[in-house]
Amino acid sequence: MTYTHLTTDELVLIASYFNIEKPVALVAQSLNRSRQTIYNVYSFLKQGKKVLDYYRQYKQNKSRCGRRSTVLSDEQSTYVQEKVAQGWSPDVIIGRGEFPIDCSVRTLYRMFKKGLFDTQSLPMKGKRKPNNHQEKRGKQAFRRTIHERNSLYPHLTKEFGHLEGDTIVGVKHKSAVITLVECLSKVIITLKPTGRRAEDIENRLNDWFKSMPKHLFKSMTFDCGKEFSNWRSISNSNDIAIFFADPGTPSQRGLNEHSNGLLRRDGLPKTMDFRDTDETFIQSVASKRNHIPRKSLNYRTPLEVFLSCIDKDILSSLI
Repeated sequence: MTYTHLTTDELVLIASYFNIEKPVALVAQSLNRSRQTIYNVYSFLKQGKKVLDYYRQYKQNKSRCGRRSTVLSDEQSTYVQEKVAQGWSPDVIIGRGEFPIDCSVRTLYRMFKKGLFDTQSLPMKGKRKPNNHQEKRGKQAFRRTIHERNSLYPHLTKEFGHLEGDTIVGVKHKSAVITLVECLSKVIITLKPTGRRAEDIENRLNDWFKSMPKHLFKSMTFDCGKEFSNWRSISNSNDIAIFFADPGTPSQRGLNEHSNGLLRRDGLPKTMDFRDTDETFIQSVASKRNHIPRKSLNYRTPLEVFLSCIDKDILSSLI
């Protein structure tokens, strides 16, 4: 039976029973309380004190009930703050286990909620679009759909070499960055084209594929943007299957959409003009995210998983 604290009504009744000298056992039975609880009140009243004094003392004792709040040491607090500044979430800080933290993941999240640590680097919350939102943009031309991809690669989520791609646009829609995410390792790849046209995207992807070993990647999945209209040429030149998600369904490329949000937050905001930004900086933003452990990867970094999936011969050619 779960214990409940005495109420003011019960204390008044106990005081009344005390005045008429009713036995402790009968009072405990009528109130469905233990004899010790009734005896404590009786002993207090026998000292000539009032039931109001007992209630005040009882409230003071009650305030000390429950588990004490966890307090991290200065060294642990400094470590948590440093990792949060690097983009680590509380879950990753505890799960990775690089430094002992004397609390659970939920307790650490509560500390963030109380304002003990900076919350600006925590994962995004909320929905970008309301429920039942219907996308009216985009048209599905004659392309290989994502449904065909799922039939050709039924084990895609457990197989290395499948990419999801998109572009993130800069200020006034004058510039763009190509973002690619490998589905198994979740490694993010950023490329800077010379412009936003389909020819610019095609040329930059072709140049990138030339620096990669042949057949390292098996498929790419884009949205229905006009910048990928030269997909046939890209597919033929690099011998890679290209598919497209259904119009207005970014959830079919959820990993890429989530990665784009992380890149926006880490240093590629919508207010930036990518034409004036060096590609080295753009790639460094993705590199930072690739070095952060993730729970879905068993607290390994995307780069660690990526390298573990590549043969030594291929890895030597990349380095």
